[in-house]
Amino acid sequence: MTRVSFGHITELLAAWGNGSQAAFNELVPLVYDELRRIARRHLEHERAGHTLQTTALAHEAYIRLARVHDVRWHDRAHFFALAAQLIRRILVDYARARRYDKRGGGVGPLPLDEALVFTAERSRDLTALDDSLCALAKLDPRKARVVEMRFFGGLSAEEAAVVLGVSPDTVLRDWKLAKAWLGRDMTKGAPHGA
Repeated sequence: MTRVSFGHITELLAAWGNGSQAAFNELVPLVYDELRRIARRHLEHERAGHTLQTTALAHEAYIRLARVHDVRWHDRAHFFALAAQLIRRILVDYARARRYDKRGGGVGPLPLDEALVFTAERSRDLTALDDSLCALAKLDPRKARVVEMRFFGGLSAEEAAVVLGVSPDTVLRDWKLAKAWLGRDMTKGAPHGA
């Protein structure tokens, strides 16, 4: 699937923000396809027949995005940065609902890149990631946003840089440091009361 261009989504978002129903009608399939791509990326390593499916995750993200009002969309990256926040919330809510023991029940943490495999056992790891990400946000909000946009939203370093108003190199440095910080924090396993 080809990614939709920055310019086209930006134009549609601006027109929709100004009340154009035609722009909204054109935007929906483009945005939905991108949301499905992001959802598929997160769920591609899950076992067949898993209860959280790509379509369900994309649909829930779309529903939540459609409920967002009074936002002046700057561009496609801004839209998908918000989508990343919503996808994170959906995934964490799902994991919290599926987990059996509070705070992992002695189960060791997984590396960041493996934390989104949604078996009942691994849903605890996503909640630990969320707790650690909330703790990181208190210390360094930009690094937490970089993780949210790249990991949960699938944005490239360039796309995240546009949203954050920094260089792609800064995003890549933040990404590297944030992953290291989250890895150490999740290894400690300390609850943060998020």
